[in-house]
Amino acid sequence: MADNISLELKKPLDKMTAKELRDLVINQIPSIQGASGMDKDALVAAIKEVLGITEEAGSVSPYKAQILAMKAQMKDMRAQKAAEGVSRKDKDALRRKVNRLKKRTRSLAKSA
Repeated sequence: MADNISLELKKPLDKMTAKELRDLVINQIPSIQGASGMDKDALVAAIKEVLGITEEAGSVSPYKAQILAMKAQMKDMRAQKAAEGVSRKDKDALRRKVNRLKKRTRSLAKSA
């Protein structure tokens, strides 16, 4: 159903506001009728239908097990850091390790 419509979008459809989506439909996709009365979800669905974009099912990250293991490791490190009798030097080292693990989990989650 795509009539050679190509759009130059500044941001993804899901991140656009309802007002931006209405302006987009009214100005660039005249085949969609009643855009001024639609809510955001209906606008996004109509635009995806016209452009032929299929929505992926909510897939689970292939790195989910790794991410959960890293989170458990971070929790253990935080508990170890909070324990009495730990020197300041050890606390700083644990803090840096936790920080590195947080960065790794974020990058793994983003890559999936």
